Amino acid sequence: MPIALLALAVGAFGIGTTEFVMMGVLPQTAATFGVDIPTAGHLISAYALGVVVGAPLLTAVAVRLPRKTMLLAMMALFTAGNLLFAVAPNQEFGVVFRFLAGLPHGAFFGAGAVVASSLVKPGDRAKAVSLMFLGLTLANVVGVPLGTLLGQQVGWRATFAVVAVIGLVAVLAIAKLVPHQGRPESPSLRGELGAFRRPQVWLALAIVTFGLGGVFACLSYVTPMMTDVAGYDPQAVTLLLALAGVGMTIGNLLGGRLADKALMPSLYVALLALAAVLAVFTVTAHNKVGAAITIFLVGVAGFMIGPMMQTRVMVKAGGAPSMVSAAVQSAFNVANSIGAYLGGLVIAGGLGLVSPNWVGAGLAIVGLTIAVVSGSLDRREEATRAPAMAEA
Repeated sequence: MPIALLALAVGAFGIGTTEFVMMGVLPQTAATFGVDIPTAGHLISAYALGVVVGAPLLTAVAVRLPRKTMLLAMMALFTAGNLLFAVAPNQEFGVVFRFLAGLPHGAFFGAGAVVASSLVKPGDRAKAVSLMFLGLTLANVVGVPLGTLLGQQVGWRATFAVVAVIGLVAVLAIAKLVPHQGRPESPSLRGELGAFRRPQVWLALAIVTFGLGGVFACLSYVTPMMTDVAGYDPQAVTLLLALAGVGMTIGNLLGGRLADKALMPSLYVALLALAAVLAVFTVTAHNKVGAAITIFLVGVAGFMIGPMMQTRVMVKAGGAPSMVSAAVQSAFNVANSIGAYLGGLVIAGGLGLVSPNWVGAGLAIVGLTIAVVSGSLDRREEATRAPAMAEA
C-alpha cells in the first residue's frame, strides 16, 4: 500500500481524537468555563453541527481545487480550530471554535477517500479507504483514552493543544507524502450536485444513517450500561471503550477487504451481524465477561460498514465523487444524533438502560432493508443492460 495513506491516516487520527475526546474531558471543561454538564455538552453538539454544515459547504467551495490542496487546506483549518479552542476564554467562544474545528471534518474524509482510492488499483480501493479510516478507529483505542488521561492530569487545554500538534504533523505529512493530484476532471459544482439525482446515492446515505445509527444508539449509553447493569467500576469504562475501539479497528480493516471481494453481500452480512449482536447485548449486558465481549463485537460489526459505504457511494456517484463522499460524513453524524436521541427516548420512557440496544438492532434492520432494496436495483439495472449489450 502507498505510504501516502499513512499521511491520510494521521489526519484521520487527529480528527477522530478531537471528535470523541470531548466526551472524556467534559467535566473538566465545564468546570473551567463555569457551566453545568448539559451546557458544556453544547461543545459536542457544536462540533457535530460543524461536520454536517462543513461537509457539503467546503466541498462545494473547493470543488475546483486539486485534491491535495483541498486536504492541506482542510487540515490547516482543523489545526487552527483546535488551537483556538485550547485557548478559548469562555463557553461561548468554545462553542464557536468547536464548530470551526468540525467544519473541515467531512470535506477532509471526502477528499481523502477519493485520493486513497486513486492511489491503488481498482481491486484494492476499499482496502485503501479502510487504511485511511484506520486512523479514525485507532483514535478510539489510543487517542481518546490518552487524551482523556492528559485532560484529567494536566488539563483539557493540553489535550486540544496536542490535537493541534497532530494536525500540524498531518499537514506536513500530506505535503511530503501525498503525490500531486492535479485538478479533478471537468470540475464543477453542478456536476458534483448532479450526483445527488441518483437514487442509489440517497439509498447509500440512508444505509449509513440507519445502520450506524444502530451503533450509536448503543455506544451513547454504554457507560451506564457497563456500570449500572454489568457492574463495572467507573474507572474500567475507559478500558472497555478502548476494547470497543479495538473492535472498530478490526471491523474497519475487515470491511475494506470484504468490500473489495463482494461489497453488497458483505454489507448484508455486516448489518445482519450488527442487529444480532445488539439484540444479544440486551442479555449479555447483565454479565461482566459477556458485556465486554459483546461491546467488542459491536465495534467489529458496526465499523465493517464504514469502508463499504464510503466505497459504494463513490462508485454510485460516477465521475463526481467528492461531494457525495463528504456527505457520508454528514450522514455519519446524523446517525450519531438519531441513535443517541432514540436511545435516550426509550430510557426516559422507563424501558431500562439496556433498551437502546433494541433500538440499535431495529435501526440496523432498517439499514439492512434499505441495502437489500439498493442491491435489487443493482440487479435490475444489470438485467436491463444485458440485452442491450447483446444487441449491440
